[in-house]
This record gives sequence, structure tokens and C-alpha cells, in this order.
Amino acid sequence: MRRLFGTNGIRGIVGKEMTAEFAVNIGKAIGTFFGAGAVALARDTRISGPMLTRAVASGLMAAGCEVVDLGIAPTPAAQYYVAKLGSLSGAIVVTASHNPREFNGIKAIDAKGMELRAEEEEAIESIYFESRFRAAEWSDVGSIRTDGTAIDRYLAGILDQVDADAIRRRRFTVVADPGNGAGCLTTPYLLTALGCRVVTLNGQADGAFPGRMPEPVPENLAALQRVTVEGGADFGVAHDGDADRAIFVDEKGGYIYGDRSFALLAIEELRARAGTVVTPVSTSRLLDDVVRTAGGNVIRTKVGAPIVARVMFETGAIFGGEENGGVIFPAHQFCRDGGMAVARMLECLARQEKPLSACIAALPTYSLRKSNVAVPAERREAVLDALVRLVAGRRVETIDGVKIHEDDGSVLVRPSGTEPVFRIYAEATTPERAEALAQEGVALVEKALRRR
Repeated sequence: MRRLFGTNGIRGIVGKEMTAEFAVNIGKAIGTFFGAGAVALARDTRISGPMLTRAVASGLMAAGCEVVDLGIAPTPAAQYYVAKLGSLSGAIVVTASHNPREFNGIKAIDAKGMELRAEEEEAIESIYFESRFRAAEWSDVGSIRTDGTAIDRYLAGILDQVDADAIRRRRFTVVADPGNGAGCLTTPYLLTALGCRVVTLNGQADGAFPGRMPEPVPENLAALQRVTVEGGADFGVAHDGDADRAIFVDEKGGYIYGDRSFALLAIEELRARAGTVVTPVSTSRLLDDVVRTAGGNVIRTKVGAPIVARVMFETGAIFGGEENGGVIFPAHQFCRDGGMAVARMLECLARQEKPLSACIAALPTYSLRKSNVAVPAERREAVLDALVRLVAGRRVETIDGVKIHEDDGSVLVRPSGTEPVFRIYAEATTPERAEALAQEGVALVEKALRRR
């Protein structure tokens, strides 16, 4: 069966895959799946957002759903609204997260505030492809109303989860770079409420993303690194387009990769109580090192925050996340949350009373390399099968793709859930070895592509 949903919702280029017609029909499909009831609707700042949210709203109402329009809001704010209100069938967020400005997407959320299971997404796809839409009678067509309280509820929820007084006593200076995305409406205000001196970059909501592209990778954060140092800040933080991820820059301007901030926050969570940390196979073995030392254990999953969140929910894990800056605090909610990550990092620094660079330097160090190889979508399964055959006899795991383990490192090769590429994640004790493993991963995919 054809797949619309990827790792995190449906994504596509506006005017091509992501059209108003498609949004109406997928809105009808999701509304049919949810059944009668209220559905929250939010979006990020993208220029195409108003067009697509109105189209989705029309589809939902055509299926008999009441639409609660939250306006522009981070994805975790919409998820928190649904989870805590407790009276909604679910939510839809129109966002393409970290993708470039020409993309947009549609993400479906269940009544618990969690992204849907794969089988639920497949049920929606069946409704869509078979045109089995519920068509409400004239008297049962849904209505639409606005609710402007989602962001305030969300910020209040975060403040309840941290020692706000301890943070305020430290009077931190923080440079916030929401990247012109939905985090413009939350993170600067959260920092202010926690007594921080706030310097904001790219703080106006603008879906053309004039300041930088939405992905908070090193090549997009040079300004944040510079201003953090020049402003004498304790750290800088950047979000993606829908602010469910947070990437940090230390007081020296050093870019902190997501696996390292994840490990630091995991130590803090385990300091309060022992338990399980959940993460995908793509996350660095650094996490295993620090979690074991702190008395916890790690469960590995397939790649994808929705999968991590579901496993956390089912196992009672105390913390989870990914190597891309997306972390999940289950006491708050079962989804990636960039705002919560910022608050918890402040709490960590308030407790440790040493700079962020020193906290990060104390962690074990591994060298990481990433790469991509283009693979046509129709060849995906054949290439994956060929990879398994090519590595037969080696020490591998196949939780998600193929991960080859060596004594001094590992390389993971897996198909992307959002793009027609295979992703390579290599890790080793030295940069040279990591590069060699990454090149081996690329060579394996290219060899698998040549097989028929």
C-alpha cells in the first residue's frame, strides 16, 4: 500500500504534493477516522500555513468535526493543549518542522497528545485512498471556533515542572534563536518568566525564514554562536520550525550536538530517580555510557519520535529522545518538547553551578559522521534487503535498517522516513575511524543499488 505518512507526519512541497485539494481530503480522512468530536488545529509560521489550515479545517468540518483553531503554536503546545484538556478527539498540526520553506506538512495527534501509531496512520491512508470519507448531513456539518489559550497553558505547564525560583536566582543570560518559527511565541517569554536576560535572534514570526533555514544545524547557527559569545550569555538555544527540538550553544560559542545535550539531560533525570531511557538506534553510544553510570538502562527503538514516545508510554520510562535535539519528558507530556528542554537545561545549570561548556566536556567523547545516499522510493525495500545480504556474517542489528557493530565503532544505514534517501550514521572513538565507517556505509548502499 502507498504511504503518505513518514517518520513524522506527511510532508511535501507546496503546490506539488502539498496542495489545498490534498489538505481538504486528508482533513476529511482524519476527521472520518476521529469520528464526531472536537479536533484542535495549529500551524507553524510558514507562508502556506493559512491556506493549508483552512483547507484541513474544511475537510474536518465536512466530516462532522468541530474545529478548535489554536493559530500559530509550537507542535508541543498543541499536544499539551489536547492532552490536558481531555475532551478532544485529537489534533492536526500543519508544519514541516525543519524542512526548507517550500515544504509544509500535516501531523495528526491523538486524544492523549501523542502522534498516531503506524497502524492508525495506515487506517487514515486507507480512508483517503479509497475515498471512504464521512459526509456530514447539512445539519451535522462541523463548526469552527478559536481558542487563544494554548500557548499560555503550555508555558504554565513547563513552569510547573522546574524549580523556577532556583533558576531565577542565577539570573542567566540566554540568546534565543527561534528561527522565525513558532518558537517565537513561546521561548523568549518562557525565558523571561524564568528571570533570564533574553537576547533574541530571528524572533519575529515569518514563514519566509529570512534569518536562517529552519534546521538548527551548525551551518545555520553562526550568528547564534557569535552573539552568544559577544553578549556574554550563559548559552544560546535554537529551535526548528515548530519548536519541538532545541539545539544548544555553550558560552564559548561551541555548537552542542543533540546527542550530548540529550546525555547531559539524561544524567539530570536519573539523578532524581533511576529508570529507563528510550532512544532510537541512531543515537550515540554516549547515552549508554552515561545512563549505565547513573544507574539506569537504555531501550533502543526504530528511528522516530512517535515510536520513542509510544515505547516510553508503554514501559514507564522516565526520559527519552533523539540525537537531533528532540527530547521527551513524560512527567510533562509524551512528545518532543523544545521549550521544556530549555527550561530543564536552565535547571541543570542552576544546580551544577558551572558553565555549560564544562558540563559537556565532562561527558565521554565519540566522533560522529553522517551522510546520505539518494535512493528512489520504489527501490527502498530492495536496497534494504540487499544490504542485509551484503553484511551477512557480521555483528549487526536490524531494529531499523542495518547497524554494523565493530569493536571501535558502528555504522547505521537506514531509509529515511521523510525523503528518498538512505541515511548513514557512523560513530567511532576517533574522527578518522568514524569517517571510514561512514564511507563504508555509503559504499554499501551504492553496492546494494547496483544489485537487481
